[in-house]
Amino acid sequence: MIHKEGPYLGARKLHLEKLQSDLVIVGGGMAGTCCAITAARLGLKVVLVQDRPVLGGNASSEIRLWILGATSHMGNNNRWSREGGVIDEILLENLHRNPEGNPLILDTLLLEMVSRESNIRLLLNTSAHDIEKSGEEEIKMVKAFCSQNSTEYHLSASYFVDASGDGIVGFLAGAAFRMGAEQPDEFDEKFAPDQGYGALLGHSLYFYSKDTGKPVKFTPPAFAHQDITQLPRFKTFNLKDDGCRLWWVEYGGRKDTIHESEEIKWELWKIVYGIWNHVKNSGEYSDVENLTLEWVGTIPGKRESRRFEGDYMLTQRDVVEQREHADVISFGGWALDLHPADGVYSEQPGCTQWHSKGVYQIPYRTMYSRNIRNLFLGGRLISASHVAFGSTRVMATCGHNTQALALAVLLCLQHQLKPADLLHRNWMEKLQSLLIREGQFLPKIKFKDPDNLSASATLTVSSEYKLDGLPFDGPWKRLEFSMAQLIPAPLGKFPSVTIKVKATTDTVLEVELQSSQRKGNYTPDQMLEKISVPVRKGEADYQLSFTSHIEEAQYIFVCLMANDLIEVQCSTNRVTGIISVFNKYNKAVATSSTQSPPPHIGIDSFEFWVPERRPDGYNLAFRLDRPLPIYRKENLMNGFFRPYLQPNAWVASPSDTSPFVTLEWEEAQNISQIRLYFDTDFDHPLESTLLGHPESEIPFCVRSFLVKDQSGKIIFSKIDNHQTICTIRLDQMIKTKKLTVELNHPTGTIPAALFGILCYGKD
Repeated sequence: MIHKEGPYLGARKLHLEKLQSDLVIVGGGMAGTCCAITAARLGLKVVLVQDRPVLGGNASSEIRLWILGATSHMGNNNRWSREGGVIDEILLENLHRNPEGNPLILDTLLLEMVSRESNIRLLLNTSAHDIEKSGEEEIKMVKAFCSQNSTEYHLSASYFVDASGDGIVGFLAGAAFRMGAEQPDEFDEKFAPDQGYGALLGHSLYFYSKDTGKPVKFTPPAFAHQDITQLPRFKTFNLKDDGCRLWWVEYGGRKDTIHESEEIKWELWKIVYGIWNHVKNSGEYSDVENLTLEWVGTIPGKRESRRFEGDYMLTQRDVVEQREHADVISFGGWALDLHPADGVYSEQPGCTQWHSKGVYQIPYRTMYSRNIRNLFLGGRLISASHVAFGSTRVMATCGHNTQALALAVLLCLQHQLKPADLLHRNWMEKLQSLLIREGQFLPKIKFKDPDNLSASATLTVSSEYKLDGLPFDGPWKRLEFSMAQLIPAPLGKFPSVTIKVKATTDTVLEVELQSSQRKGNYTPDQMLEKISVPVRKGEADYQLSFTSHIEEAQYIFVCLMANDLIEVQCSTNRVTGIISVFNKYNKAVATSSTQSPPPHIGIDSFEFWVPERRPDGYNLAFRLDRPLPIYRKENLMNGFFRPYLQPNAWVASPSDTSPFVTLEWEEAQNISQIRLYFDTDFDHPLESTLLGHPESEIPFCVRSFLVKDQSGKIIFSKIDNHQTICTIRLDQMIKTKKLTVELNHPTGTIPAALFGILCYGKD
C-alpha cells in the first residue's frame, strides 16, 4: 500500500484530535503528575499535557534535582513534616525500588503510576500553545501540539490546572501575573532584594562524571569557557560533588527567564564544559585521568518566571509569622531561599536561606486565578510574592499543593461550583476533610468526617505501649554538641529522667528543659528550667529531676548541654514519635547551628536542633520515674495521622506477640472501604535522586497485617507493605458488626504502630 497526495493549492491542516475531559492539566512536573494521579483516583477524567518525553520536571532524568520540601534535608526544626498523599507515596515507592537514587528509575516509576490510571490520557512531547475562551473570565479549550506524532490537540474541560512552570495557559488566558521582585514596602517584606541582589532566580545545569578504569582525554568544545577560574563562584567547586549538588552552577537571573531561556542554557553549557576542561586539563587535580564526563543536562532546571495572582498573595510574614488561614489546604517549610541574580558571576554567596521556626500554612486562595474563573494555579505558579516564592517553589511543596487542587476540582464538579465558591465555610471544611483522608497534613486541622464509620465503633486493642524509657543498649555519644531528647509530655509534673553518663574526669552536666513558644513547633525557644548535675569520673546513672508542670500536651526538650568530657549512652530501640536532636547544622541548608539574620530583614533568630540520619540517629537511652500513657487506643480516632503535639499513634507493647485492633458496632455495618495509616517516619526527607539511602523501607512501618470480619474470616491481607496509607477497597461490600486488624511488629526493637483506621460504606 502506498499513500499519495498530489499538489494541494491551499495550506494543509495537521491531524486533529479533540478530547473532552473533566480536567486538563498542563505541565507534567511533580505538581502536575501528583494532581493528575489524585484526580484520576477520584474518578475524574483527566488529560495530562507534558512538553517533555518524561514526567517529573526538575526531578526527572533530564534535570536530576532531588525532590524536597518542608523537611529540608532534616536541616531545620520542622519535625515530622514530610508532605503526605501522592507525593509521599511516590517518594516511598522510589525508596523501596531505588534507594540508590537513580533518576532513570524515578522516570519509570512516575510513568508507571500515571499509565496505571485509566482515567488519565497522557500526552507526552506535547506543548500547549493557544487557548480559546468562553467569555472574558473562562477558558473553553487548550490547543496543544505533539512534535512526535504531528498531531494537534483541542482539549476541552470544565476546569484547567496550569502547572507548566512558566504559566503558559494562564498567560494566554489573560490571568493576572507578576514577574520579578516586589518592593519591600508593598507587603512589608524586609527581606525583599534590592537591585544589586536581583529580582529573579536563575537556571541551573547539572553534570555527572564517572571513573572508566582507564585513561580518558577531554577536548573541550570551542564554545566552552577557557578560564573558568575567573568565575567568582568557582572557588567553591568540589571535585567530589556532582549532579544537583552543583546547584550553584546557576545563571540567568538578570535575563528574561522565559523568552531568553535558550540563551541561558548556552551560557550554562559554556560554564559546565569549562569546569570539566579545567578539571581534566589544568593539572591541578589528581586522580582525574580515568574520569569521563558521563552526562550533562540538555535543559536547565528553571527556578522562577511568572507568578500568578489569586485572591490572596502569600508573603514573607505569612512564612515567618506562621500565620493561620481558615482556608489552609497545604503547608510549606523550605527556607526563604533567594539567590543572587548574577549566579556564578556574582561575588555573593550562592544563596541566602532563612528558615521559619516551623511549618506555615498555605491558603487555598493562592491556588486559583483571581480573574479566570475556572483556572487553578499549580506548582510554582501560586500566588506568592518573590520572597515567599523562595520557599514555596520546591517540588515536594508544589506537589502537595497541586494534589489538593484535584480534590477542589472534584467538589466543584459535583456541585457546579467555581473555584472561589469553595471558600464558603462548609465547602472548605469538606475539602479539608477530604485532603486529610487522602494523606495531606494541614497544620492545626483535625480530621472530621461524618461518613467515617470508625468514629461510632468501640475500640479494643491487644495492648498499649507505655513509655517508661528506652533500654541502655546502644552506642555512647560524646556531647561535642548539645543533645536533646524530645519527650511527648502529658499534663502535670514533668517526669524525672535517668540517664547513663560516662565522664573522663569530674565535671558538671548542665541540663535545660525547654519547649516551643508556638504550639506545634519544634524550636526550643521557651526555657522551663535549668539544672546542674555534678558528674564524677567514670560511668554511672544520674537522675534529672524537674519541677516544671506541663499545662498542655506538647513535646518537651530535655537538653543535655555540650560538654566534651561527657558521653551519654544511647538506645537501639526506636519508637514512633520519639526522636533525639542536636544543636548543630546541616551544611546543605545552613551555615551555623544558630540562625542569626541581620536585625533589619524581619527574620527570627533561633537555634537549630536537628536529628541525625539512620543508620545513626539513635535516641538517648533513658528511664522515667513513671510510665507515660501516650500510645493509647484513642489516638486512632483523634484526627491526626502523624506526630504533632503528641505521637498520635496507638503502639502495641513490644512484648505483645499478636498485636491487634478491633472495631465493634452495636449494629452490623455495610463496609466497602477501609483505610489504615502507618508510620513511615515523616521526619525522613526521602530525597529522590543522587543522595541515596541506607534502607529501602522505613523501619517503623508495619509490613505485614491482615483484616478479619466478625466471623474471623480474612477479608484482606498484606505481607509487603511499605506505604503510609493502605486503602482496602473490597470487591464486594461486607456487612459486619466487627473488624479486627492484626499486625506484626516491624522488627524486634520497633513495636507495631498505627495512626488511624477509617471505614466507609462506599467510596
